[in-house]
Amino acid sequence: MLIVMNHTASEADIDRVLQAVSEMGYTAAPIPGSQRTAIGVLGNKGYVDDTKIRDLPGVQQAIHVSKPYKLVSRDFHPENTIVDVAGVLIGEGCRPVVVAGPCAVENEEQIMKTARFVKQAGADLLRGGAFKPRTGPHTFQGLREEGLKLLAKAKAETGLPVVTEVMSPDNVGLVAEYADLLQVGARNMQNFDLLRELGRIRKPVLLKRGMSATIEEFLAAAEYILAEGNEQVILCERGIRTFETATRNTLDLAMVPLVKEMTHLPVMVDPSHATGKRSLVIPMSKAALVAGAHGVLVEVHPEPEKALSDGPQSLTFAGFELLMADMARLRSYLAG
Repeated sequence: MLIVMNHTASEADIDRVLQAVSEMGYTAAPIPGSQRTAIGVLGNKGYVDDTKIRDLPGVQQAIHVSKPYKLVSRDFHPENTIVDVAGVLIGEGCRPVVVAGPCAVENEEQIMKTARFVKQAGADLLRGGAFKPRTGPHTFQGLREEGLKLLAKAKAETGLPVVTEVMSPDNVGLVAEYADLLQVGARNMQNFDLLRELGRIRKPVLLKRGMSATIEEFLAAAEYILAEGNEQVILCERGIRTFETATRNTLDLAMVPLVKEMTHLPVMVDPSHATGKRSLVIPMSKAALVAGAHGVLVEVHPEPEKALSDGPQSLTFAGFELLMADMARLRSYLAG
């Protein structure tokens, strides 16, 4: 339930409603607005009887919200959230960002060479996997903590904030020591213990949509993080599994404007994992920005043919330069 207060409601009126919600056995979440305050009611398992609330002084109306996600929705939070990743602002009204780097950190030479190049070409953040969830157990699984240290070294030299994946609740603290933005991969979108743990830290989280997840399931997963107190969450579309086999996944760009209507959280797109084809990354990156995405994540490798992970979808250095030139022109057009 969402309790909307009159714009003339006093602090005493608001406190009285908060007390009433608490006495009913629920959690009250005040949502200050520019013109009036709203109060979200959390913790209910079903319908909330509003008879003790609706006639209190200062209450304008009580709205029953049936969505499985509340804190994520615009009903509870109508104003856009801007996520700050080590000084890089991501969200509505901000310049669309580009996150670039290899799928996996393979060695020092590879990650340092890539970091220097994408920085020079204009990337905003550096991506690179230290922990790699792979379909088969006999493939490269990442350098783990050594990979995190190499990412930290790349950040120290280039100044690029680091984005890397965390796979287990046990590793959240370790990854948070090195990363500026903690990524939840598609396979872990409904790892609820991991989501809760990420909600308890105060570092931004990039949540990728599961390959078979509906939009409602995606937003409900984000709710787990916000429910623990961390509102710095970015949603990421990375393609969903359909009957089509010509691409790795099917990039659902319609979800970008749709989700922006439904939630206040920033939305980004990963065209590399969505398409699985290097030739499609640039056009789909541009399409993502036209659809309203707040940024894109692309994979870049100095020698994609030798990559230990996802070489066919990784841009070459020359390809990344083309992407950044196109992105600059597109940003200028969209801003005008």
